[in-house]
Amino acid sequence: MANILVVDDEHGIRELLSEILHDEGHHIDIAENAAQARAVRARVQPDLVLLDIWMPDTDGVTLLKEWSTSGLLTMPVIMMSGHATIDTAVQATRIGAHSFLEKPITLQKLLKAVEQALLRDKPAKPNPSVPVVAGVLAPHHGTVMVGEPVAGGELSPGSRSFDLDKPLRDARDEFEKAYFEFHLSKESGSMTRVAEKTGLERTHLYRKLKQLGVDLSRSKRI
Repeated sequence: MANILVVDDEHGIRELLSEILHDEGHHIDIAENAAQARAVRARVQPDLVLLDIWMPDTDGVTLLKEWSTSGLLTMPVIMMSGHATIDTAVQATRIGAHSFLEKPITLQKLLKAVEQALLRDKPAKPNPSVPVVAGVLAPHHGTVMVGEPVAGGELSPGSRSFDLDKPLRDARDEFEKAYFEFHLSKESGSMTRVAEKTGLERTHLYRKLKQLGVDLSRSKRI
């Protein structure tokens, strides 16, 4: 969980971003102008700031520059705007902005940008909650085993075997079915979350799952 500050003069956007990020488990503070953003920044020292560029009192680029020159830009900042030019985005990046999101902001782009920004200064290390996928090839049998490594270099009992002697289309369909079944299980059957993880629209995802013969009756929720 991260402390995230959302700065935007539009009430609807503040509420929407706050709701989405809160559902992801983050603590959210909001500010509708630069003055409120300064006060929140001084009080809670957020892990991440989503900062609108066009605001009535002080624009986001000016606030970003202020934080940068005063040594307060210790957190990643994602700039947001529906009207900014490329030059404005480049300027913000040079000052120290982590990235730029163009409005209207899609759910997938928002979550990806937030995830990348929060990982900015963290060293890569194993996450025990995320299984590591490994493959073991039997060179003389045309078979590959895919699964989670366990003690002794073996693969977990839930590992899947794929026959490499099959035609490419059949082998691909078999792998894709296993891929989607894995994500459905991991996301407790949530089609919305699976669509986000796999980068597919829900309609395309449903059609793909039906084509592959994935059993959706085992899903807990949609």
